[in-house]
Amino acid sequence: MQWNVDGTPREAMVYIPNSAKVKATPIVFVFHGHGGTMGNMFRSRGFEKLWPEAIIICPQGLNTPGQLTDPLGQLPGWQKAPGDMNNRDLHFFDAMLKTLQQDYRIDNERIYATGHSNGGGFTYLLWATRGDVFAAVAPSAAVGGQIVNMLKPKPAMHIMGEQDPLVKPEWQRAMCNKILKINGCSKPGEPYATYTTFYPSDIKTPVVLYKHPGGHVYPQEANPVVIKFFKSITKL
Repeated sequence: MQWNVDGTPREAMVYIPNSAKVKATPIVFVFHGHGGTMGNMFRSRGFEKLWPEAIIICPQGLNTPGQLTDPLGQLPGWQKAPGDMNNRDLHFFDAMLKTLQQDYRIDNERIYATGHSNGGGFTYLLWATRGDVFAAVAPSAAVGGQIVNMLKPKPAMHIMGEQDPLVKPEWQRAMCNKILKINGCSKPGEPYATYTTFYPSDIKTPVVLYKHPGGHVYPQEANPVVIKFFKSITKL
């Protein structure tokens, strides 16, 4: 699918179930990391096989200066903060959601976002700036940075590598601790899947933490866990 957003062509790879015109349909937004592509994100996640009743949309980023790599911005990515690059990617998100809501029967209680690395950071930015839209979010290998104080309680899953050389594990652990606090998760965690702990919430905004032994990578084994979590959450 293609859009024109503030005079700039934008595109995304989209899977749409046959029933989307007649049946209330969830949406999962999937954001690639810095230097990634919508096609690779679509193929590597395979969410349309795990949740064939949902719309799966993998947008393509534009060339963006990176915080940790690519300072000249020769590779595609996403804005980092509110107001960054004139909010070009937030406007893109708004345009994508508007089109899907106009053209299909969308279940507005079941809209989700996930993303890896810079895409995970953008997922946190969406939580901070468009949080009312989402039932749940699932960033990986990312932190929220300055927008942490903008986050309101929201079911969330965070995926991290214990050996991440880029987004340091201690940064991510601190982020996870903040999410647990924001979401009122004061009780001990329970096993949820391999590498994964579920933290119940006093305010019905649970948190799932997926800590794998790898580096700055997204483990394929996380795919069914992300979809399991999303399927279990409807917007309050």
